[in-house]
Amino acid sequence: MNSPSVSRSTKSPHVVVIGGGLGGLSAAISLRARGLSVDVYEKNEHFGGKLNQREMAGYTFDLGPSIFTLPHLFEELFERAGRKMGDYVSLQRVVPQWRNFFESGLVLDLHEDRVRMEGELAKLPGDGLLHAKELAAFLEYAREQYAVVDDGYFRKGLDSLWEMVRHYGPLGMARKLDWNHRMAESVERYFSDPSLRSIFGFFIKYVGSSARDAPGFMNLMPVIQFDYGLWYVRGGMFELSRALVRLASELGVGLHAGTGVREIVKEGRRVTGVRLEDDTMVVADQVVSNMEVIPAHRDLMGMEEAELRKKFRRFQPACSGLVVHLGTDREFPQLAHHSFFHSRDASKHFDQVFREGRLPDDPTVYVVAPTRTDRSKAPEGGDNIKILPHIPALDPDRPVLAEDYLKLRDRVLEKLERMGLKGLRESIVVEDVLTPVELEAMYRSNGGSIYGVVCDWKLNRGFKAPKKSRYFENLWFVGGSVNPGGGMPMVILSGMKACDRLCAQLRLGP
Repeated sequence: MNSPSVSRSTKSPHVVVIGGGLGGLSAAISLRARGLSVDVYEKNEHFGGKLNQREMAGYTFDLGPSIFTLPHLFEELFERAGRKMGDYVSLQRVVPQWRNFFESGLVLDLHEDRVRMEGELAKLPGDGLLHAKELAAFLEYAREQYAVVDDGYFRKGLDSLWEMVRHYGPLGMARKLDWNHRMAESVERYFSDPSLRSIFGFFIKYVGSSARDAPGFMNLMPVIQFDYGLWYVRGGMFELSRALVRLASELGVGLHAGTGVREIVKEGRRVTGVRLEDDTMVVADQVVSNMEVIPAHRDLMGMEEAELRKKFRRFQPACSGLVVHLGTDREFPQLAHHSFFHSRDASKHFDQVFREGRLPDDPTVYVVAPTRTDRSKAPEGGDNIKILPHIPALDPDRPVLAEDYLKLRDRVLEKLERMGLKGLRESIVVEDVLTPVELEAMYRSNGGSIYGVVCDWKLNRGFKAPKKSRYFENLWFVGGSVNPGGGMPMVILSGMKACDRLCAQLRLGP
């Protein structure tokens, strides 16, 4: 049977972008700003990917990302299109950045302001001056790591260990980057207090990996808060998605919501376009996939599991999460905008999730209460609370029953009540729970992963998949499964850098 076909007669190359997540929108905007014809096909009815929202009985929940960092990277994307980000979204600084709760009763806030941070450190047992010196030394080390990674990996869009070696030189990498330790090992070298070790070890949450497995240079992550601030998008995080859709529309990007892609069509070492779920063939000169690398090769290109394991073994999924959204009939003022309820044993938590692949007994729990900054997210007198413990991605060799997820939900709520949120369960008015099963179905992510590819020294030295396909000349990837990895700033950066590489291949100039 002949299928319908859509072709382009325009002189500029036509690019099809599969998926309208932040990486796909970033690539589309960047490519359109360079003069290419671009169409984005998104299977869901909204753009933004995991940057999603749900309204229930007067509560508005941001289902996905909840922390905005590194605003200059987002500003660069708008600047590429000749726009100013401030004309599209407004940011509000979040203070304190994090609030940390411990079983001992200790509550310790993180502040970018040095004086306020030193006041928090005075709460710890022992010498407050010593704790301040340790933090200062750690941040100096973290800034060194950030500067090195930013110079090449971020700014140049480097895609492999060999590109890193060529950019920095083997001696430069050995001297400057913390390759020889795991994150947790380096954290322990700088901090003597166990609470600070737990806090700074959990910055790995940004990429959904384990501080016991990720390379030491990933300790650059505290810099993104302490030096660049932590922000909230006024009106809710989903406003960023709306802003990018508006920008893309103004530039003339074709935006097709509710239009899934069924197949990437191949011909030799090139792809010729995509086949939509309604059997329409869309011809393209270049294809950019915002669908993760492994699911795209399996579901859109027909690659068998044995070949997937052989070619992409290094790029295993980062963790998933049990995402619980609660609308309550009362406020819990002890919560900050971002709070962490720490595990008694951080090492055990990491090992259960990332090495044993099972639901944790006592997870560190991330809790977001956007109503601390934005009262419009809940009815008067109520609270809007997101609860997120990290859990393994789906693994057919280690199946998890639905009832096991519910048991974890109960353990987490019990933990939160025990550590200060008394009456939480009886206050619930509305509740929404997402497991890895729903996350995989909604976003076609690998095993329901939230953060793309895991950052693991043994597996991949901390690298993700390359943005340029190694098997097809005109196939590209963006998003959390490719370099530089997960998190909103990084997937935005992946879209811009994929554009740069694609345009360089087409010799379109700087």
